[in-house]
Amino acid sequence: MGDYHVHLHPHGAYDGTGPEPGTYPDGHIEAYVEAAAARGVQEVGFTEHWYRCVESAPVLGDFWEDDSRSDLANLTAEVMEIERNLSIESYVDAVVGAKDRGLPVLLGLEVDFFPESIEAVTDFLGDYPWDFLVGSVHWIGAWGYDRNNSQFEFDRRGTERAYEEYFSLEEQLAASGSVDVLAHADAVKKKGRFLSDPPFELYENVVAAAVASGTAVEINTSGWWHVAEEVFPHPAFLQMFHDAGVPITLASDAHRPEFAGRGFDRAAELARTVGYTHCLQFRNRVATEVPLPSFSP
Repeated sequence: MGDYHVHLHPHGAYDGTGPEPGTYPDGHIEAYVEAAAARGVQEVGFTEHWYRCVESAPVLGDFWEDDSRSDLANLTAEVMEIERNLSIESYVDAVVGAKDRGLPVLLGLEVDFFPESIEAVTDFLGDYPWDFLVGSVHWIGAWGYDRNNSQFEFDRRGTERAYEEYFSLEEQLAASGSVDVLAHADAVKKKGRFLSDPPFELYENVVAAAVASGTAVEINTSGWWHVAEEVFPHPAFLQMFHDAGVPITLASDAHRPEFAGRGFDRAAELARTVGYTHCLQFRNRVATEVPLPSFSP
């Protein structure tokens, strides 16, 4: 059983903590493995963000420029200026090198979804030795809805419309079959923007798309430590995935070593509560079922 959503660099401008973006010094990958192992997690699947890789620029294009809201476009342009500082080549070499040293790690990628470029992205990524790919929606047009400095857009756009647009993209991602696992499938709530009632109809569309494409979903524990203070996906949403036969992975979404495997005892308990007995293990983008882990109190 593994932690199948882990990043080697945090977001934002480099603050001097840890290795500089794009560098992978001795002991850095090992630190994640050791932290996960201390929590009873046997392997770590790294999933660096595709958009953060310099190689993504010509493939994704300046997608934010197509949005009529110049304030949102300018904010995303700033994000790219600050955070597009990794190389997919160096990242792959670092993780594959760790595998070759015998470390229990997997090579993954978080594929940030944009409908207009997903086919080109899939083609570009096809030559790399991925163990698995997770897919996510972080932008609605130029709007990085989970960024602290763009929360005003929920008020301007309306939370209901924001949810509808987010889940439309999530449904398209699930239907695309371009990734193996849906990451934080209801991340639109991350900053604590909730509807009065769970949007079950929007959930149903995503679940149906995942079933049709054979895509799994992760239980992402990071939501418990965000403003929302709620796991991704919502337990009712997870119940719908289970009832439809969609398999799961467990994920911490760690961006620092000390968070690897965090909350997995709670995640496994939640999974069992809705009816899961197994989770997925990946090798070379082939999934097999393994029993859910049992954690000591």
